[in-house]
Amino acid sequence: MTKSPLILLHVAAVALAFLQFSDGKVMMEYIGATGVPVKLSSVPILSPDISFHFILSFAIDATPSGKANNGKFSPYWASTLTPKSVAQIKAQHPNVRALASLSGWSLGDKVLRWYNPPDPDRWISNAVSSLTAIAKTYHLDGIDIDYENFPRNSTFAYCIGELISRLKNRRVISVATIAPFYTTVGPYIELFNRYGEVIDFVNYQFYTDKVRSPTGYLAAFRVRAEQFDAEKLLPSYEVDGRGIQGDAFFEALQLLETEGFGVNGVMIFSADDSAKNDYYYERKSQNFLLNSTTSGYYRG
Repeated sequence: MTKSPLILLHVAAVALAFLQFSDGKVMMEYIGATGVPVKLSSVPILSPDISFHFILSFAIDATPSGKANNGKFSPYWASTLTPKSVAQIKAQHPNVRALASLSGWSLGDKVLRWYNPPDPDRWISNAVSSLTAIAKTYHLDGIDIDYENFPRNSTFAYCIGELISRLKNRRVISVATIAPFYTTVGPYIELFNRYGEVIDFVNYQFYTDKVRSPTGYLAAFRVRAEQFDAEKLLPSYEVDGRGIQGDAFFEALQLLETEGFGVNGVMIFSADDSAKNDYYYERKSQNFLLNSTTSGYYRG
């Protein structure tokens, strides 16, 4: 596939930004997926030296009844996550970025699936338009891709890759992340192999691998580091959920560093569940990143 000169210029700009922000650390926090009236201002942001990404969950390409909407996305995150609240948290903390996560597992009781649009280019055009409008309204800096069900043969890689490329080329967004897990790695590997230059981070859902020990976590991380770029791959944690739990997660982070992986970011799902423990894992993750001696790779 031939890239346009404008896209190549954008890639060059991203490479320059890589050098400029090469000592940064990044924190990814999903928020708003469960309907809990969580507030951005409640989440502790401990240091300007960490780029804190709130991932609003979710913007969905569907009507309220769950019918596919041909690329016309709408926000379905918690009503407490207003445009005003996003603007306020970004004004208070210049290191904050806001992203919209696309799709997720379900809308109410309706399980969401990637569908192959009859006209992929029309889907891309509609998605660019609808997400541009949402980004302007909610002061967004990027998008996160979290489709979780796929048909056997999929247009996913082309549609999503072109969507990210066009949004970045038009400077609607500056950061793009993807969120695969163990049953969806195939479509995401194809997307990453074809469009990896416009994907900034891989929020792999390690908690779905069901490993509960630091050594098991290290083994899982090695596998996913081979499938994706190790420097873009973030360790992740699900609060009161699946996979490794409690302080064993931080033992796993230390083990990753001991084994040569630069832990320069953490993804947590989600702030909705963290309020009841006073955001323990968000606080401890940020402190780990601040005390880490590995060099960063954040670039946006």
